[in-house]
Amino acid sequence: MVVMDKRGGHKLSDKDIKKSYQKSAERMEGSNTTLGSKLTSEDYNDPNINTSGFKNKKVDYEKIEKSPSMEEVHKWQREHINKDDQSKEGYPLNIIIDPAMREMYQVVHDADMTNVFDRFSQQQPIQCKFCIEGLSCQLCANGPCRINSKVPRGTCGVDAHTMVARNFMYRHVTIGTAANIFHAHQAARTLKAAGQSPESGLKIRDPEKLKKFADMAGLDANKPINELSVVFADWVINNIHAPYDTECKAVESFAPTERKELWRKLGLFPGGGYSEVAYAQTSCMTNFRSDPVEFLLNSVRLGIANEYQGLFLLDIVQEILMGTQKISMKKQNMGLLKEGMINIVTNGHMPLLAHVAIDIASTDEWQQKAKAAGADGIQILGHVCEGQQLINYEGTHDQKAYAGQEGEWLSQEYLLATGVVDLFMFDYNCTLATMPLYAKKFGTKLLSTHPVIKLQGTETLDFVPEKMAEQAVKALDMAIESYKERKASNRKVYIPPHVSDCMVGFSTESIKEALGGSFAPLIEQIANGNIRGIATVVGCTTARFGQGGSNIFKITKGLIENNILVLSGGCTSSVMEYTGLTNPKAADEAGEGLKAVCKQLGVPPVLTYGACVDIGKMTQTAKEIADALNVDTNKLPLVIGAPEYLEQKAVADACTAVALGWLVHVAPVPSITGSDLVVKTLTETTETLGLGKVVVEMDAEKTIQIYKDHIEKKRGELGLQ
Repeated sequence: MVVMDKRGGHKLSDKDIKKSYQKSAERMEGSNTTLGSKLTSEDYNDPNINTSGFKNKKVDYEKIEKSPSMEEVHKWQREHINKDDQSKEGYPLNIIIDPAMREMYQVVHDADMTNVFDRFSQQQPIQCKFCIEGLSCQLCANGPCRINSKVPRGTCGVDAHTMVARNFMYRHVTIGTAANIFHAHQAARTLKAAGQSPESGLKIRDPEKLKKFADMAGLDANKPINELSVVFADWVINNIHAPYDTECKAVESFAPTERKELWRKLGLFPGGGYSEVAYAQTSCMTNFRSDPVEFLLNSVRLGIANEYQGLFLLDIVQEILMGTQKISMKKQNMGLLKEGMINIVTNGHMPLLAHVAIDIASTDEWQQKAKAAGADGIQILGHVCEGQQLINYEGTHDQKAYAGQEGEWLSQEYLLATGVVDLFMFDYNCTLATMPLYAKKFGTKLLSTHPVIKLQGTETLDFVPEKMAEQAVKALDMAIESYKERKASNRKVYIPPHVSDCMVGFSTESIKEALGGSFAPLIEQIANGNIRGIATVVGCTTARFGQGGSNIFKITKGLIENNILVLSGGCTSSVMEYTGLTNPKAADEAGEGLKAVCKQLGVPPVLTYGACVDIGKMTQTAKEIADALNVDTNKLPLVIGAPEYLEQKAVADACTAVALGWLVHVAPVPSITGSDLVVKTLTETTETLGLGKVVVEMDAEKTIQIYKDHIEKKRGELGLQ
C-alpha cells in the first residue's frame, strides 16, 4: 500500500522502506543483500523467536571421557603444563584443565550446541587484524576507517597514534571505570536501605568496619549504626556524583599520601567518578582531542577514580553488609550440585540480593518448603566472581543454604547442561547471551536481578534494595517451581563429581589477624628472603589458545617455586582452586623459603582474595605494607599480573595499578600495537613520571622471569639483597 502525503507526493510504502535498507548494502559494502536479511530464527538467542532452540540436539552423558579422581587430575594438570601443547592443535581440550568443564564441554560439543570454546574457534578466520592493533575507528559516519602503512590517516585526519590511544581509553578504560563505579553506587544504595528499611532483609554485619571507614572519611563515627550507614552511603554517592573539577574526597581520605602529591603534580587527581567518565568520553568525540599521550594520562586518572570510587568503596560497603573475610576451608566445583536438592546458582559480581536469599533459604521454614516440593532441601551456589565473594564473606559462607563456589565464567553454559540447575539468577556482567537457549533446553529458570543486564525472553527484577527480602522470596519460589518441573519431567541429568577443597577468606584484615595483628611478620619474611616478593595473579580466563586457565596455572606454579607469594582474585581464583593451589598441601610445591613460611602458618602459597573487584582490597593491603615500611607504594617488591585478562574492567584496573606505581603484566596483547608511541608511553614513559608501566608477554616462562627480575630490582632498591 502506498500512502499520499498532504502535498500530493508519495510516501514510501513499508515494502519500499525495507528495500531501502537492502539497497544500503549495495552502496556501503558492495553486496546485493545485507547480512541481517540472511539471518534465520536459529541465529537469535531469544527463545521466543528461536523456538527450535536446542530442541533437536541430542545430549549423551555416557559417551564422554570422564575425568579421574581429583588427586589424579592434579597430577595430570602439572604434567600437562610442562608439555607446551596448549596450541591450536587439540584445542580446546588441551587447554581446559578444570575436570568438570572438560566433561561438560564434550557433552555440549558432541550435541552440536553453540558454546564459548567452539565460538572462539569459529571467530578466528574472520577476526579483524586492524581491530587487534587498535587501528580501526567507527566513531563517525565517514567510517569505519582503518589505518595501514599505505593509508596512514583516517578520513578526519587522525593518525595511528591518536586512533590507538583514543580506542584504548574509550573502548576499554571509560567503560571499565564506569562499571566499577556503578557497582559501588549500587552497593551504597543497598547500605542506605539497610539503615533505613528494616523490612529489606539487609543487615549491617560489620559495624566496626563501618565506623572505621566513616571516621577515615571525616564523618562522625559515634552516630547510631543505622544512622551512620545512611550518612556513609550518602557520602559515597555524593563523591561519585561530584563534578570532575572538584577533588574527590574518597581519594583524599584513602589513597597513599605520596601518591596523592604525585597525582596533583601530574594533573591526575580525579573529581567525581561519573563526571570523570563523561569528560573522558567527550574528549573522544570526532575532531576533539588528538594528543595520544593525553588520552593515556587521562586513562591513568580514570584508573584512580576506578579504584577509590569503584573497587575500594564497593569492597568496603559489601563487607559492611556481608561480613569481612574469614579464613576457612571451603569447597568448589560442579560436584557440589545435588540431583535431589533445589539448586540455585547466583552469577555475576554484585551479591547483594544473593546474600539476602541465602539468609532466607537457610531458615527451617524454607528448607521445609523445599522438602514439601519433594526435594532434600534448597541450596545456593555462587558462580564466577559472585561465587568468589560469597565463599569469602563470613556472613554468607557459614549459612545452611550456602553450598560453595561453582567455577569461572567459561563454564556457565556447561554448568546448565548438567540439567540440575533449577534457577540461574544473575546481576552484573559475565552472563553469556546464549543462556536463554541453554535454560530452555535444560529446564533452568533465568532471573536477572538488575535492569542493567537483560537477556532475551528472561524476567528482570528492578533493583530496589528496600525490597530485597520480597525479591529474594520471589527468586526462591521460582526455584521451587522449577524443581517441581524438573522432577515431573524425569529427564536425564549428569553432575561431574569433581570437588576441590580450598582455603579462602584472605583479606587485609584476616591476614593481619593471622599474623598476630600486624604485617611485621610478613615484612620480616620478605626482608630475610624466605618470601622474595608478592605477585597478584588476577582477573579473567580467556578461551584463547594457550590460555583457558593453563597460562594462569603455569605462571603461578613458576612464581611459587621461586618463593614469590601469590594473591589471586577473579576467575583466576577458580583456576587456583581446581588445580589445588589454594589448598595448604600446595606448600610442598613452593620454593624452600615460601614452603617453610606456609607450613608454619598452615596456609597455601596462593592466597585467594576472592573476586576481580576484590583487587581493591589488595591495594589496601599493599598500602598498609608500604606504610609499615614508610615507603611509597611504587617501592614495593610487587608485580600485578592479569595473564588472561578479558574485558574492560580489567583494563581500568591495570590503569589503577599504573597510577599506584606498579609493574603490570597483561596477556593477551591489548589493542595498542598499532602505535609505537602508545606502546612506548605505557611501557617506558609512565615509569619516568613516577607511575607504573605495562608489560605484555604471552610466554609463561618469560613472564615468570619478568616478575622475578622486577621483584629483585625492587628488593635491591630497598636494600634487601
